[in-house]
Amino acid sequence: MLSPTAKHHVVALVFDDYETLDLHGPIEMLGHMSDTHISLIGNQSIVRSYQGPRVVTDIQFPAVVECDLLLIPGGIGTRTLVNDKSLIDWLVRQSGVSKKVFSVCTGSALLAKTHLLNGTSATTNKMAYRWVTGLNSHVIWQPAARWVDDGKYLTSSGVSAGIDAALYYIKQTQGEAEARRIEQLTEYQWNSDRGNDPYAVDLFQGDAK
Repeated sequence: MLSPTAKHHVVALVFDDYETLDLHGPIEMLGHMSDTHISLIGNQSIVRSYQGPRVVTDIQFPAVVECDLLLIPGGIGTRTLVNDKSLIDWLVRQSGVSKKVFSVCTGSALLAKTHLLNGTSATTNKMAYRWVTGLNSHVIWQPAARWVDDGKYLTSSGVSAGIDAALYYIKQTQGEAEARRIEQLTEYQWNSDRGNDPYAVDLFQGDAK
């Protein structure tokens, strides 16, 4: 349940074989914001990450929850979930009651299977770039971006990029001083330049996979 004193509610999707850092990196940063409550939502009570550790969900499908931020991690589990119509339908409904939608890594593949990113600039894990971008040609995919913020949708590149994008979101909503406070608190060297993408793909050289 949402704490009565919480002013900022984050809902994070979890599913079997999600990438551990995709979820726990951003929520480490987001969880240091004051008056923030984080809820995990999934299709079962216990969910296993790709690396093995398990988490317990607070909310289960088909519930949707009004929130300030919906966080969608990626991971190998997205390879099958893109074909799960019930999950994709739920994602459309949940996004409708979320003020901001934030995907990490191949979490953007799930969004790409909906109509939600059509006409929107977005990015994804560069190692999976060809697969994800092939799911929806109506998205304006960015091959060189650590993260992309286009209105309601914030999408980040692979795994650790989600931490950088989470700090950007904190700066956007709480101010740069708060983002820098959390950066120092966690002793994390923030790549605060969204255009500084050392893993960008060169589409003309065929480096995208």
